Amino acid sequence: MELSRLVQALSDPQAYPEPPGQIQMVQTQMSVVFLTEEYVYKLKKPVDLGYLDYSTLERRRFFCQREVELNRRLCPDAYLGVVLITRKDDRIVFGGEGEPVEYAVKMRRLPQEKMMDVLLARNGVSLEMIARVADRVSDFHARAKVVSGFGDVDTLTTNTEENFSQTEPYIGRAISTQQYERIAGFTRLFIRDMAELFHGRAEQGRVKDCHGDLHTAHICFLDGVCIYDCIEFNDRFRYCDVAAEVSFLAMDLDYHGRQDLSGAFVDAYVEKSGDRDILQLLDYYKCYFAYVRGKVACFRLDDPLVPEDEKAEALATARDYFRLADSYAGR
Repeated sequence: MELSRLVQALSDPQAYPEPPGQIQMVQTQMSVVFLTEEYVYKLKKPVDLGYLDYSTLERRRFFCQREVELNRRLCPDAYLGVVLITRKDDRIVFGGEGEPVEYAVKMRRLPQEKMMDVLLARNGVSLEMIARVADRVSDFHARAKVVSGFGDVDTLTTNTEENFSQTEPYIGRAISTQQYERIAGFTRLFIRDMAELFHGRAEQGRVKDCHGDLHTAHICFLDGVCIYDCIEFNDRFRYCDVAAEVSFLAMDLDYHGRQDLSGAFVDAYVEKSGDRDILQLLDYYKCYFAYVRGKVACFRLDDPLVPEDEKAEALATARDYFRLADSYAGR
């Protein structure tokens, strides 16, 4: 059914199986999220973005189930399951009887004040907390399934060239021509020159079924370390070298101005895992993920459901991430 109508219906407290209290709605390019006092309901938008296809109800059901399954690896208590949304006599509700119109992932609402990005803004992240995150990520990687066919030069080239083509419309708006060319040149040369190292790491089993979106907004210090909202929509982005995952979080700590914590995280992970080759790949993967974050912010600029004030914020964010990517390329 039409997304705008669905959003309007689910903004009604009567649509919920429990008293929701105040309902907040947040949108991304690919999802609509309803936050109640205790729970979060996440719907997938009916979109096909090429690298992501939620275009049919059946696909959205599948990826909701996939999201719950994958995220229970690092945040088991938060992901409650998949909820059916039904319509009967023009009344749309979560659960209930009637025609199935949509599916949603249901989560316990995690406390915002315990998110790493929020704590960083308050100078509330300690070296001990960073060490706990490094332990959690290292243990997760040690248990993660080894995958083949995703850590090779061809896959890296596909991912990076896709980034560059998708950001071409934003040259001169969010990223300068000079930045774009410098980052693209650095990326292509690095992949070419380090092909043997990339191949060797894949042969050693360093390419695994990871989280894929490991940044500060996805880490909550609640009953240990809860890391949520992994990539479920495309295995190609989640199947990666563990060095990529480590670099992603290190980059985001740099973005928040905490190079000290970034270095401490990398050092703690390397000490725990014994994987010193990560240090050779750090700037490449930091550049890659800063560029990805800039690209994702750009996508919000063309979303008709995103308000203008949020688009202005997204543009500023994109420019900041592209500047950061350029700084790694310059090194």
